Amino acid sequence: MPPFSQSSPISNAFSHNHHKTNHHSSSNIITIDVGGQLFQTTKQTLTLAGSKTIFSDLFDSSEQNSVNNIPFIDRDPELFSILLSLLRTGNLPSKAKAFDIQDIIFEANFYGISDLLVQSQSNPSQFEAFDLEKSLILPLSGRDSPSAIATTPNGSVHVSHGSKITSFDWSLQRKSTTLTNFAAIDSLLALSPNVVAAGATDFSGLQILDLDLGFVKQTLNWENATKSSSTVQAIEMSPEFLFTSFESGRRNSNSIMVYDLNNFKVVSEIASNEIFGANLDSAIPSTKLNWVPSLNLLMASGSHSGPSGVSGNIKFWDIRSGNAVWEIKEIVDCFADIAVSDTLSAVFKIGINSGEVSYIDLRNFGSCNSWSCLGDTRKVNNVKKEGFGCKIETHGNQVFCGKRGELELWSEVLMGSLNSGKDRIFKKNILGHAKDLGGNRIANMGFGGNKMFVTRKDEQCVEVWQSAVRRF
Repeated sequence: MPPFSQSSPISNAFSHNHHKTNHHSSSNIITIDVGGQLFQTTKQTLTLAGSKTIFSDLFDSSEQNSVNNIPFIDRDPELFSILLSLLRTGNLPSKAKAFDIQDIIFEANFYGISDLLVQSQSNPSQFEAFDLEKSLILPLSGRDSPSAIATTPNGSVHVSHGSKITSFDWSLQRKSTTLTNFAAIDSLLALSPNVVAAGATDFSGLQILDLDLGFVKQTLNWENATKSSSTVQAIEMSPEFLFTSFESGRRNSNSIMVYDLNNFKVVSEIASNEIFGANLDSAIPSTKLNWVPSLNLLMASGSHSGPSGVSGNIKFWDIRSGNAVWEIKEIVDCFADIAVSDTLSAVFKIGINSGEVSYIDLRNFGSCNSWSCLGDTRKVNNVKKEGFGCKIETHGNQVFCGKRGELELWSEVLMGSLNSGKDRIFKKNILGHAKDLGGNRIANMGFGGNKMFVTRKDEQCVEVWQSAVRRF
């Protein structure tokens, strides 16, 4: 990027010479009058705004050959100065903190560079796991605690609480609430910034909701042989497909439906099970779905509590063939929660008995079903169920665990050739300052933009965790 002039108005000396030519054929400099103040910049800078914006029109429509042709924009020059700095550097200047972020957003929308503003303030590449601290509390109306959250890449978040879904934009300054037909929502997935898929374990069908317009675009159902109702156990998506785990209302069958993400038409049905006798494996619906891009497979997991304890299974499904290409049986220290990291090439779980984090290396896909414990292996046969209610999620190359009221961060320690052996080394850190530690049990974790969102049991709010250096 070439060097650029300062974003302050042009000096009085220039104004005294206003009769001189504004633009030379050999010059790359553009002069703009905003609210009575003159600014100079270059064509390259304005090009960064993209096509079909006010900035591109400034030099696309006609060449500036005299001062009489200096374009005039009837807007706030101070806000324009901030946005011009955004174009030049990709970041807001420090003086932007003196303005309301909503005013900056409004101006960015007017000039057609709102996407650049979002990238500068809520870019996933700015996420810094080791510097996270609790920065903001988003209150929710009503008495219901959050049951599910859905995030978007730009940092906006949707939160279900009771029959409502409350949405916060990427700046977290604007919110809206949509009333749904559900008594409570158990599964929520953002399909786009303003469209979500929502389902519940006690309500039939998966609903596609347009939160901007406040209506149900479509309801997706699954029917078994007895034509009974179907409840939603889990939702996931890939770039092409929407996956939904259904269980019949009578709880005697379950299946995973694959839909086209563009038109929601049925593509295929996989993992269809009918319960026969005492076959507990067929009785377990998939309660968590994870798409694994590097393997092009869907990981489906579910568990069941019986007289002998908690058991479960993890299956990797090939969508094209409809076959399970790998299955992991969970009998000893079954997962309380499970996650997969494409970046780390591993499946992670929190053991229901031990409460410890373990992993299976996906670089040995299909050949190893044994877990490597990152904590105290002596707790595996614990009967106290220390992992009950614990949560685990992955983001980038980190693993986040919600254990009771605390947040653990697990990161791999790279040891050169040592990491190519059987055991990998992970290190644990506790997130937050002393004031952030403790609190009610963590119920949900989500990641969007440069932020992490956390909800807790019996608390009617959402915690925003962010790096201090990235906060506006």
